[in-house]
Amino acid sequence: MSFTAIQLPIRASSARNLLSGVVLSALLSACASPPPGGVKVVDRTQSGSSSAAQRQPVSSGQYRVQRGDTLYSIAFRFGWDWKALAARNGIAAPYLIRVGQIIRFDGQPAARPPVVAARPAPATPSPSRPSVPVQSKPAPTQAPAPVKTTPSVAAPVPAQRSASGWLWPSNGPLIGRFSSNGSLNKGIDIAGELGQPVLAASDGSVVYAGSGLRGYGELVIIKHSDTYVSAYGHNRRLLVQEGQKVKAGQKIAEMGSTGTDRVKLHFEVRRQGKPVDPLQYLPRR
Repeated sequence: MSFTAIQLPIRASSARNLLSGVVLSALLSACASPPPGGVKVVDRTQSGSSSAAQRQPVSSGQYRVQRGDTLYSIAFRFGWDWKALAARNGIAAPYLIRVGQIIRFDGQPAARPPVVAARPAPATPSPSRPSVPVQSKPAPTQAPAPVKTTPSVAAPVPAQRSASGWLWPSNGPLIGRFSSNGSLNKGIDIAGELGQPVLAASDGSVVYAGSGLRGYGELVIIKHSDTYVSAYGHNRRLLVQEGQKVKAGQKIAEMGSTGTDRVKLHFEVRRQGKPVDPLQYLPRR
């Protein structure tokens, strides 16, 4: 039995449509591939790429404390509430940690390095010498040295507060919104000029000031209560230190582009370690 191949004629209009579809598909494929030297992607996570992993705190393994870490920065990095992480590792107030200390996330007891007590050196008796009377001379009269005054911390800038007492950390257009689906943006992004003031969004104490968290550049973390902390990333210069008390509206940094591809402020609010939408707490514009 033999089969005869049947050729169906293709109309000119169908051919044109087919060709257009092929060209459009090729263009879309080309657009989908980022060109060399394209836009920089900022990675603000330390866990896997799945959205579920990004929403949940790390619950396995351990972390060795590095120089510059604080309990709050480690909790922030791995999505933990700082109180829960302290309790998990038996760390009591004032929540101090040591370089090389192991912080565990799986509930297993952490092996602590042995603490070696420093013994005072024995006092070496010095040979006794006869006491010689010392004649004191009157100090020459001289003009008093000028007193150096330390500039005081700038007073909080008056600004509109929300009902919960929060205010905007900087002026500028909103260029990035919070996403609750596990994407990389765990806060909001505010555009501005290089060196523009970055303000504390609420009263609190600085628990981290440095550049040790990947993707945040020069970062400030403020603890407002046992429930809330806020974070201010990509600064050009930090104006506060860890342990310092700050007031809402106080200048804490200068806006910059460290750890990102443009000048902006990345602002986050975390409730018990979990990122929440900052626009729920800030006053309406």
